[in-house]
Amino acid sequence: MLYKDGAIELRRRDRWTVMMIFVVMMAFLFALSLGSHVADLHAALPGILWMAFLFAGMIGMGKTFANEVREEALTGLILAPGDKIAIYLAKLTGAFVFMVLIEIVSTPLFLEVFQVPWRGPWTLWLLILALGAAGFVEVGTLLSTMSVHTSSGDLILTMLLLPLEIPVMIMTVQATRDLLTLTRAGFWLWIHGLIAYDAIFWVLPLMLYDYVWEV
Repeated sequence: MLYKDGAIELRRRDRWTVMMIFVVMMAFLFALSLGSHVADLHAALPGILWMAFLFAGMIGMGKTFANEVREEALTGLILAPGDKIAIYLAKLTGAFVFMVLIEIVSTPLFLEVFQVPWRGPWTLWLLILALGAAGFVEVGTLLSTMSVHTSSGDLILTMLLLPLEIPVMIMTVQATRDLLTLTRAGFWLWIHGLIAYDAIFWVLPLMLYDYVWEV
């Protein structure tokens, strides 16, 4: 499943292209709207950065099961022998890798466009990006599975995803701001909160996944 999704994305590149265009447009449009005032650009960067990742991630989450639905293969996967949790883990892993790659490519672009100097070790940046991506894709993959059988799946995904992602947005924005201002005490507080959130939404789907297919 993971190999199939990766091969399809490498061949088509449609989701990657749409998400990157969206992120790049947000970077330049918000930078232009804020003008050249350096203090405004620095203050706005964390919120705009993660808002771009959130909405770009929603574009990707909406296509989680697109290939299976298009080829009418989802029913076969559900009825196939074996543990259905493997389907969830494959989709989750693929979405996580995809999201992290988008973040790694986009973050330097945002820093350059918003004229913000790179501060803090790259390992802490990767930690924030990975934990934020995990929080996005864990909830998004679960909701995508729940909504794939409904006629208004995209609407359900959007309505449920945004409220559940509010804690992730708050903690990632605050952690990014603290890293840029070198406030390490507050930084680790938000990191611990992200770890707890990710752990909850890692365990919860594993416990409820058999029921999720019936929703």
